[in-house]
Amino acid sequence: MSARRLQAWLRWLQRQRNPGTWAQLLPEQQERLSKLGVQPAEAPSPAPAAARTTKGPSKAQAAFQRGLAALTQWVEREGDRPVPRGHSEEITVNGEPVTVKLGVWISNAKSRRYRLDADQLAALAELGMDWARPVTVPRAAPDSL
Repeated sequence: MSARRLQAWLRWLQRQRNPGTWAQLLPEQQERLSKLGVQPAEAPSPAPAAARTTKGPSKAQAAFQRGLAALTQWVEREGDRPVPRGHSEEITVNGEPVTVKLGVWISNAKSRRYRLDADQLAALAELGMDWARPVTVPRAAPDSL
């Protein structure tokens, strides 16, 4: 086996041992690796609870809120005019100016809409994002079949 292939195999093996990757493997795959002597690496212990005094929003939630604030600002200023993909909007967060790449944020939110919760979709729909509205499928009347 060449050194390059050996390095690639070792990287693959290390990825398989990663606790996050291991959890995504099918039970059959875990069993096969275990028979070969491969076990998941120990997950690092979580940070001590004392270090986290108040739990704020996650990074994803904070990013969504920034995007929503930027979109709100855009709608208040521009109305229902579409946001160009390359547009950036400056908002203020905790007294600091923050630039949000609003066009990209909308594109990403739209492509990930199936991972957004109902409140997030409702907020987007309220700001004119038609793709965030619930889809209603018309049902045929029983006698029309």
